[in-house]
Amino acid sequence: MLRERMAQRMAAMDRDAPRAPAPTTITYGNDPAQVMDVWPQPGATAPVPLVLFVHGGGWQQGNKDNATGNWKPTHYLGQGYAFASINYRLVPQARVEDQAADVAAALARIIAQADTLKIDRRRIVLMGHSAGAHLVALVGTDERYLKAAGLRFADVAGVIPVDGAAYDVPLQMRDGPQMMQKVYAQAFGDDPARQAALSPTLQAAAPNAARFLIPHVQRPDGIAQSEALAKALRTAGSQVDLASIPGEGLTGHMEINRRMGDPAYAATPIVDGWLKQVFGQ
Repeated sequence: MLRERMAQRMAAMDRDAPRAPAPTTITYGNDPAQVMDVWPQPGATAPVPLVLFVHGGGWQQGNKDNATGNWKPTHYLGQGYAFASINYRLVPQARVEDQAADVAAALARIIAQADTLKIDRRRIVLMGHSAGAHLVALVGTDERYLKAAGLRFADVAGVIPVDGAAYDVPLQMRDGPQMMQKVYAQAFGDDPARQAALSPTLQAAAPNAARFLIPHVQRPDGIAQSEALAKALRTAGSQVDLASIPGEGLTGHMEINRRMGDPAYAATPIVDGWLKQVFGQ
């Protein structure tokens, strides 16, 4: 029943979204999950910026087709950018470490095909929601994943982790909502050293990606985790903006993803303004 109500709410959030053009689907690895949809800027004659999105789903579910939200592709194309949304391998068949590696590998494939796709390889922002927020924050704070894909922090213009709540994994497993503890245990296991290694806040000693925007809704654990991540990044020298967005609980958590790109939604102009600063346009 809860799942049905959630599906109905998400459908309502997507109902007024404009229809996006068909994407180009690109593989970035040998596993069937290692694919992404790319929406190049129509008619582009010069390279344009890219927003690369990583879906959520508790590290165990979700995909680019059902967890991206319908507003993003058309909205970011309308802003003059290209947009992409990736699939990645899921727990328990893969580890969270593999998922972060997938994010970096997808970015590397995009950069390798940047000329063909008319994408400016110097202006790429990683955006992720929920578990995807954790993954883009991890890639933005632990350079090992980028280096394994032949990249470095300089290849990421900015990072937007959207309403994550597991930036400090040990703290979240200790104090986070009871309903999520099984999910965290399956994703992060019981080894404190591994949990710390997979925690963006605990990996945020310099160097990191240069710029972050951290939007969150009104969930106590999400607020605390976002603020702690921002503090750690600022201490290490990154430029960080926090954005507090209206919306309560699970509904607010879903809404910030499903309605990102809706001009009537509070987070959209905040993200748009930040992207214009980062992309210099």
